[in-house]
Formats: sequence, structure tokens, C-alpha cells
Amino acid sequence: MAARKSKTKQKSPAGQLRIVAGNWRSRLLQIADVPGLRPTSSRIRETLFNWLGPRLHSATCLDLCAGTGALGIEALSRGATAVVFVEKSPLAAKVLRSNLSSLDATSFEVVVADASEYLSAPASAEFDIVFLDPPFSADLHDELCRLLSKPGWLAAGARIYIELDKKQAEPRLPEHWHLLKDKTAGNVRYMLATAET
Repeated sequence: MAARKSKTKQKSPAGQLRIVAGNWRSRLLQIADVPGLRPTSSRIRETLFNWLGPRLHSATCLDLCAGTGALGIEALSRGATAVVFVEKSPLAAKVLRSNLSSLDATSFEVVVADASEYLSAPASAEFDIVFLDPPFSADLHDELCRLLSKPGWLAAGARIYIELDKKQAEPRLPEHWHLLKDKTAGNVRYMLATAET
């Protein structure tokens, strides 16, 4: 009986997303009604942030194709110094700003832009951690990895999280990137790579 209650507590209400851990643990985020928006599950987020461990503290993060911003907000909750969220849907970006405001978050920027166009511009900062979770149907992984590998975007030893449909081909990682972790959960494959410059 107690176990059932615990499981029910963990489940997020429809249209909402729960922060897993950190300063904002268990806080709920609204999910924008945008076709194809697919928040990263709490189970995958828990594994990812276990992988990142202490590296997350004081990290500067880039949340590409941010959608709900679940990954970047989780990073801020767990001690990241700053996060840049890049999201091309104005509605998703508006809901993301609202969620960040409700948390009294600081040290973030929400950029309404296509991820490829954003990375095609001169680098705005060197990021320690990048969350790369484009819509599965867009098939953008190879292009975004290539653009990220251009000088100026990644700090030495940066970590790049990649999420894709398990049926998709493995992304072609740039020559100086190395795969550290690779798992599947349901229909999702997720990986962590490092960039050595």
C-alpha cells in the first residue's frame, strides 16, 4: 500500500512535468501545447544527471531544441551556473519563460531561434554541457553535432547529451568526440559524449 502511494506521488499530472531533484525538487512545470513536444522522462533525466555528477556544479549549459526546458531547468536546479535555452517555437519559449519565472530562476537566457541557425552564428560562449534533444522526426542530430564541433562552442572536455528514437541511425560524432555512455529506455536511446579539443 505504501509503495503504491509513493509511486502515485512521483507521477506528474497530465500537461505538467516534475523536476526530479535539486533546489526545485518536485516542483511542477507546465508543458506547452505544441505538436511533437516530447519532454525527456524523469527516469532518463535521473540517469543523465547521475552521469554528469559533480561536473554539473558551476557548469555553463546549452539546451538546444529546449522544448519544455526540462533538461536545462533540471541542470539549474542541481547547481549549474547558467543555461541558454534555444527553442524555435514562440509558444514553447513563452511557456518556458513562464516556468522559469515561477521558479524565480536567474542566470538563464531563452533564445527563440532554430538550433541550426543559432549554431551557424559566431559562438556566444564556450559551454561545459550541451543537451541535444531535437524532435525525432527532424533528423537533425548529425548536423547539430557538426555545428557544435566548430571552434568556440564547447569548452575542453565538454559533455554532450544526445537523445533520439532507438530506431534512428546512430549519430555521426565529430572526430574528436568520444562516446562515454549509451542506453535505451522504451523507444528512446540516449547517450553522453565528450569533446576533446
